[in-house]
Amino acid sequence: VQSKGKEFVEVNMEDVFDKVIRNLDLRINEKNVVITKNDLPVILADESQMMQLVQNLVENGIKFSPANPRIYFSANADAGFHVFSVKDEGMGIDPQYFERIFKIFQRLMPKEEYEGTGIGLAICKRIVERHKGKIWVESEPDKGSTFFFTIPG
Repeated sequence: VQSKGKEFVEVNMEDVFDKVIRNLDLRINEKNVVITKNDLPVILADESQMMQLVQNLVENGIKFSPANPRIYFSANADAGFHVFSVKDEGMGIDPQYFERIFKIFQRLMPKEEYEGTGIGLAICKRIVERHKGKIWVESEPDKGSTFFFTIPG
């Protein structure tokens, strides 16, 4: 993440969201996903890394939700930061695993049931940290998850 990072420029998160939705179009249609959002800000960031971050979080929301899921992407300003959230209606995560999921190669679900390498959330954490923000999750088993990340601004 550090070595491949690009210069920070003004990034319209509305455009990032639109590109992510286009990239995930097939998966969205396969699972009949409804994705909504509020107004998203312009931030100072690495656009390609913001795309990777948002796409990974939305994709996880799709992967770990039943058919016809709803995902809500939002942002608001708080104390000099933009606070973004990606909320899903998926299987949720037991609080004992909240820290573990952001470590590389730490999977909670068997490979046979869910595809993936176990590096996605670790990459998300590194991207957010490169942007001087924080990432965390709030979740309950069987009630979905909300991933939050902050970006200064």
